[in-house]
Amino acid sequence: MSTFDAAPTALIVHAHPEPRSFSTAQMNTAAQALRDAGYRVDVLDLYGEGWAPVLDRDEFAPVDGYFKPQAEQMRAVGDGTLDATVAAHLHRLLAADLLVLSFPMWWFSLPAVLKGWVDRVFVMGGVFGGDHGILDEAALAGKRAMLLFTTGGPSAAFQEGGELGRMSDFLFHIHRGMLEFVGFQVVDPVITYAPARMTDQERAAALDAVGESVALVASGAGLAVR
Repeated sequence: MSTFDAAPTALIVHAHPEPRSFSTAQMNTAAQALRDAGYRVDVLDLYGEGWAPVLDRDEFAPVDGYFKPQAEQMRAVGDGTLDATVAAHLHRLLAADLLVLSFPMWWFSLPAVLKGWVDRVFVMGGVFGGDHGILDEAALAGKRAMLLFTTGGPSAAFQEGGELGRMSDFLFHIHRGMLEFVGFQVVDPVITYAPARMTDQERAAALDAVGESVALVASGAGLAVR
């Protein structure tokens, strides 16, 4: 096997509508840190690709009567009729050793386009359920995932006793309910707090810190959330 074939793969799923944003610069910094660490990096730019986030009956074979999305996902996986774009994204997800979700935190959660990617690509029968279980028995067990994001508020606001509450409370539904549910080992997130409030020099330093944090994850030194 060649060195290239043996290289681990990172899939970065990026969700920011402005290519000149700090969030996009942060994603590019993380991608380069992973490449420097020997990863093959696959970037999915959801806004750039015009990703349709809505999970609806139109992407499945005609359904008579009651429509149950997960049942239709199972049927499509079994029949080989999964929507072509969803199937391509699912293939890239399953091929990755590390998943990085890159986004600005909106309303204390994922942007709608990224949540819709999870809705459509974390396919029942493909990553959990059917021939797979959940959690440690799901299809992505043994792989790692991390969040890479920005906030509007400062770090102090997201601490115990802070104005907004603990960041870990806001992230639990993503870490446990999405990533760990399909088998991922979740490592600590890489967060830049309030980049809009920073000077250019501070943003440059923040990007350096992002690169260093992602390099630690790439080395296997990133600490597991749980």
